[in-house]
Amino acid sequence: MVVNKYKIVFCAPALYSTGGVERVVSIKANYFAKILDYDVTVIATEGIGKPSFFPLSERVRVINLGLDFEELWHQPFYKKVFLYLKKQRLYKKYLTSELLRIRPDVTISVLRREINFITRIKDGSKKVGELHVNRRNYRNFEAGDSNILKQLFAKLWMRNLIGHLKELDRMVVLTESEKKAWPELCNVSVIPDPLAIRPKDCSLLNRKRVISVGRYAYQKGVDLLLQAWAKIEKNYPEWELIYYGQGDKTPYVQQIKELGIDHSRCKLEGKTTDVMKELRDSSLFVLSSRFEGFGMVLAEAMACGLPVISFDCKSGPGEIISEGEDGYLVPAENVDGLAERMSYMIANPELRSRFGRNAFQNSSRFEIDGIAKQWVQLFDELVNN
Repeated sequence: MVVNKYKIVFCAPALYSTGGVERVVSIKANYFAKILDYDVTVIATEGIGKPSFFPLSERVRVINLGLDFEELWHQPFYKKVFLYLKKQRLYKKYLTSELLRIRPDVTISVLRREINFITRIKDGSKKVGELHVNRRNYRNFEAGDSNILKQLFAKLWMRNLIGHLKELDRMVVLTESEKKAWPELCNVSVIPDPLAIRPKDCSLLNRKRVISVGRYAYQKGVDLLLQAWAKIEKNYPEWELIYYGQGDKTPYVQQIKELGIDHSRCKLEGKTTDVMKELRDSSLFVLSSRFEGFGMVLAEAMACGLPVISFDCKSGPGEIISEGEDGYLVPAENVDGLAERMSYMIANPELRSRFGRNAFQNSSRFEIDGIAKQWVQLFDELVNN
């Protein structure tokens, strides 16, 4: 069997932060370079001089263009427009120069600012976009906004985006449901994100602790999780809830007080450097997100042998959890339903044990070896046809 060795370029905003995109890019870049012996380069625009947060193989080259689009966050609107146009022109110029120099077989974009021009760079590479959020929340325009100008801009922006996406050689989304969300496109493939690691040891499920991991943000529904916990925590005085994430937790600390929750058993922590350890030290994982791109943390919890409960939000959880086998899906944002399922799982240790065993087994489909094979098949199809 002939194994092709490809030259791959990833275009991503940054590697220094703790986000899901940064983690997935690092995992795949490492695997392609170390295991498949590919020539791999990551081209970033942010965080020049900052080390990668996730481990990165020395065989993966990193080129940081130092454009600092993040500077726009702190500027008034009139300056943002000017600076954005200036930085975007430079980005196109620099990225074009690098791709013409490297001459990759495949260029993979995480569909950020380069989507506006990447298909017009004639470096000979196949252009692949991978989307890590669902369509509804891509750029997160507010659906209920009554501002007519904003609504018009959102429609024009989406029309322009779809035009660019059609020009890609392939667009990769994470779930079948998300593939259906793009009926205008006929170039969409589904490849899930891979697990970062598969731990050798599972949770013993003997610690009376419910865990959740995410960010302190509206998307993650921390407020909904606290509302659900408030309904059941007094029934289980030996159990605690712990949340790990980054961001401003001040409003949620206040919510704990307002709901009368025992703060000694409801802990809001910062980000953890060893999420697998914290998962293995817990007995139940709960995802309360309003929406997800995929929800990889669910698969990570399952890989640690944890039973899982999640809102059946768009998109991801419904394609990760096998209902009634390794966890439960609750109608989106249904706090009463979430509380009921959490209570039922807490009260039934034999059920937790059975679900946990099934979760560990079912999570194997997200191992990097299997996910990488799907990417290799895509590369072979694009480059050799």
